[in-house]
Amino acid sequence: MEKLTPRQRQVLAFVTGFIDTHGFPPTLREIARHLEVNGTLGVMRHLDALEKKGYLSKTAGSSRGIVPAGRASSVSLPIVGVVRAGLPQPAVEDIQGYFAIDSSQLSSGGAFFLRVRGDSMVGASILEGDLALVRPQPSADNRDIVVAMVDGEATLKRFFRERGRIRLVAANPNYEDIVVRPDGGDVIVIGKVVGIYRPME
Repeated sequence: MEKLTPRQRQVLAFVTGFIDTHGFPPTLREIARHLEVNGTLGVMRHLDALEKKGYLSKTAGSSRGIVPAGRASSVSLPIVGVVRAGLPQPAVEDIQGYFAIDSSQLSSGGAFFLRVRGDSMVGASILEGDLALVRPQPSADNRDIVVAMVDGEATLKRFFRERGRIRLVAANPNYEDIVVRPDGGDVIVIGKVVGIYRPME
């Protein structure tokens, strides 16, 4: 690999250190703040030079799509709020941060994380504070674990469609099934849970 300028070494060290600390790459603005420069044009030039020299790669269209050489290609997905693994509660859609995973674990775009609250899915090894990786889709198969809206409130449960009704089942005997009949309320599947991640404290 070609030699780096002192500024390029500074940028690369910040990027790798940021990833080690936070689990995802910095944005251009975060790098600019670290370098104490105004604007991101200079940062982009440094990243372009680092990419040409083989020290990192960039993912087009991603504000955090910087991957240092020798690391698995990763993607940072938003944590868009909280979902109750218990009784339904009003949905909270507020980006609380980002969490990076290997891009090979994604089969389609649009996925996002929700932070789990409650203990109704402990039997499925889904615990309070876990991050549920959700693939948006409007329907589900029986036994899928889904994020669903029940009369405008969000919950995380196992999905069953049976004899004209939908049953949302907890993985904890302390919780009763949520049963919705066609004339008894609305159920909207937001997406299927395709992974559970437990961030290290």
